[in-house]
Amino acid sequence: MEPQVRYAKTSDGVNIAFASVGEGPPLVRVPAPGMNHVQRDWTMYSNVFQPLTSTFRLIWYDSRGTGLSDRDEIDFSMEAMARDLEAVVDRTGLRSFALMAFSDGVPMAVTYAATSPGLVSHLILMDGWANSSDYITSPASQAYLSLIDQDWTLFTETTARVLAGFDDPRLIDIFGEHMRACIEPEALRAFSVAAKSYDVSALLPDVTSETLVLHNNDNRFFPVRAGQKLAAAIPDARFMAIDDMIYEHVAPIVQEFLGTTERPEPAESVEPGAFRTILFTDVEGSTALTERLGDAKARELLREHEGIVREALKAHGGSEVKTMGDGFMASFSSATRALECAIAMQSAFSERNESAAEPIKVRIGLNAGEPIAEDDPGGRGDLFGTAVNLAARIAGQADGGEILVSEAVRQIVAGKKFPFSDRGETELRGFEDRVRIYQVSWREG
Repeated sequence: MEPQVRYAKTSDGVNIAFASVGEGPPLVRVPAPGMNHVQRDWTMYSNVFQPLTSTFRLIWYDSRGTGLSDRDEIDFSMEAMARDLEAVVDRTGLRSFALMAFSDGVPMAVTYAATSPGLVSHLILMDGWANSSDYITSPASQAYLSLIDQDWTLFTETTARVLAGFDDPRLIDIFGEHMRACIEPEALRAFSVAAKSYDVSALLPDVTSETLVLHNNDNRFFPVRAGQKLAAAIPDARFMAIDDMIYEHVAPIVQEFLGTTERPEPAESVEPGAFRTILFTDVEGSTALTERLGDAKARELLREHEGIVREALKAHGGSEVKTMGDGFMASFSSATRALECAIAMQSAFSERNESAAEPIKVRIGLNAGEPIAEDDPGGRGDLFGTAVNLAARIAGQADGGEILVSEAVRQIVAGKKFPFSDRGETELRGFEDRVRIYQVSWREG
């Protein structure tokens, strides 16, 4: 089964390719630029990826400038790489997940774990390093990198011999071809320049995630002391020296570390023709908020929004379909629970805003119908169709703090004592007929 490739858009407009396979606790693989191709990785790293999908929802992606992501964007600064990961996290709606990286992907994983402690539950670092100056600036490394310009094919095959430890000519050919499909010489040169400034040593003590550091004894590029330095600086990190350059036996080690060795119950799915209530949330004025507060502070507020929404969904049996950065789409099998959830959300935001310096005002819209469910084996499916479109349009009519619903929702919950007020008929984009909308008076008293 080939993984389905999807795209997430970063805050600076770059399209990032990602895939998601499996069910269970989410595990995100951070790419090592030059060795990742979201489609080819499924086969190239099958001895790691495919066993992990038996117990986890494995998510992996291509960094900008590589694989199936936008190839013309070759900014490999730590800030740009963070935007790539952030886009995938937002697109997949993750709230707590394990993070896994190897080689040149380790600095990014460390940075994200140290700066987002509430999100990263576990951290798995394989054959990585913290400070590039210890390795990349050595004479041997510089001679090796000079091959990029001299002979691109020779460079990729040398990488297979030196970095991956392949002695088998067949494996060298396979790895070299894979690397040439992952990245262009110009992009790899740009990454090599950017990587010279990577130094996450100061962040290692700030990592609070449970951490496992694996490092190969015979790694010819990054010696085992690099892994030992990582583990020594991260509080309570576990270190394991291995002799497994192709990671043939890594999956069971990861599963044991994460405490999951059995396939979980499958997540709820929407059967074809199933009647659902669709709920959309949207943070009012999110663009202006970002411009006024800056990316970092605005993102903190959006994280609060995500926490409140997800807590309410969990309490009322809602299924998160996706998050759009400043909003959510969710579905419910019960219209009553969907409305109760919407009221709980607005009540929570109202309570939060009473003591907060910066309010979060959220508009919510609901509709009921039979959405079209996308077939997404192993991942979280999406919903489409008129029922979904109308819910989104209704949410767009609301002001911050309001809950608006369609006639269908109002009729379904008739007699349940929800207080509605008629907002009249309005024209909505994409709908030929005018649509009657109702407001839910959720505030007590």
